[in-house]
Amino acid sequence: MKTSKPRWSGRSERDLFRIKIARSTIHRTGFLILRTVDLKIKDVAFGGKGVGRDNGKAVFIPFTINGERVSAKIVREKKQFAEAELVDLIEVSPHRVRSPCPYFGRCGGCSYQHIDYEHQLALKFRQVHDVLRRIGKLADVPMRPIIPSPSSYRYRNRITVHARDGVVGFFRRESHRLIDIEHCPIAMAEVNRALADLRATPVRDGHYTLRAESGSRVFTQTNDAVADALRDLIARLVPSGQELLVDAYCGAGFFAKKLLEKFQRIIGIDWDKFAIEAARENATTKETYIAGDVEIEVGAVHRTARGRFGSIAPTCEKITLIVDPPAAGLSANLREAIVDLAPATLIYVSCNPATLARDLKELDDKFKIESVTPLDMFPQTAEIEVVVSASCR
Repeated sequence: MKTSKPRWSGRSERDLFRIKIARSTIHRTGFLILRTVDLKIKDVAFGGKGVGRDNGKAVFIPFTINGERVSAKIVREKKQFAEAELVDLIEVSPHRVRSPCPYFGRCGGCSYQHIDYEHQLALKFRQVHDVLRRIGKLADVPMRPIIPSPSSYRYRNRITVHARDGVVGFFRRESHRLIDIEHCPIAMAEVNRALADLRATPVRDGHYTLRAESGSRVFTQTNDAVADALRDLIARLVPSGQELLVDAYCGAGFFAKKLLEKFQRIIGIDWDKFAIEAARENATTKETYIAGDVEIEVGAVHRTARGRFGSIAPTCEKITLIVDPPAAGLSANLREAIVDLAPATLIYVSCNPATLARDLKELDDKFKIESVTPLDMFPQTAEIEVVVSASCR
């Protein structure tokens, strides 16, 4: 994809960026500036910070790009690493662009608006690969190309803003202080109209979720186009001839409803009773949705399948399990339940590559990884969605 944003050019633009970062640093507290260092940025770590090395110690610097040489002030130093704030760009990456957002650098939402979109995708692809190798100890990671977002801006169908003492907006970077926001460039036009309407009225302190469309308040993905690509990807990953789908953390049946024609029976499990109520609406006779503890219910699936689904219980060779856990990943008990269930196909949807890598390492004895597909659900941010398909050994 080609970006239409103007490239980084000229000392004046560099000065503007330096001023923006300096203002951000002034608003942050608890930092003791120790010293200034000149560093070559070797990589961009998961989370969005560039990585340089000072006498062998890793130094993490936000708003930098691999290949750049920078001047930075150390603001926090530990035994194994240090954190710094950007002071000046000595050598500028060709992938650096001018951010269209006046809040970028101060707002805590976006980390990559200074990087062209093609390079954002390359960074996220490499971060997933590296995390799976480093934490997951996977010698061979069967990566598939990253699925991009059709829109790198104006894609979010909802945002949550906070109101306090007359300020309406987002939290400042690495702070619980608010920054007043009039318009969010990564949100859809309808969401920004809702924000303008909110700001035009007297607002009580609190949290406000603004959506492009009214409707159910259960969890849904925030990028509609990539959510559709995610669901289509999983439909392709499910093998033919399957009997039972167990959809853990199913929400309102986002995956299950798409896969109805592929299975004879479907069990959806989620702790959110409101999501389960939504899933049960218009459910077919082949669908069963359970509001309860995912650990317990996954462990009970194979033992209770005969009673719930007729006289013939499905064999493991005919079971597909989808897990889409929160950022904390799978608990030890749930990993154990998955091993006991031993589904023929395991599809793991993750929003946190680090906990994904940990879980895959723990499941390695039982499951062989067939494919790893990153999806860019959240352009301009450091967030990454990943889908892993694995087969039972």
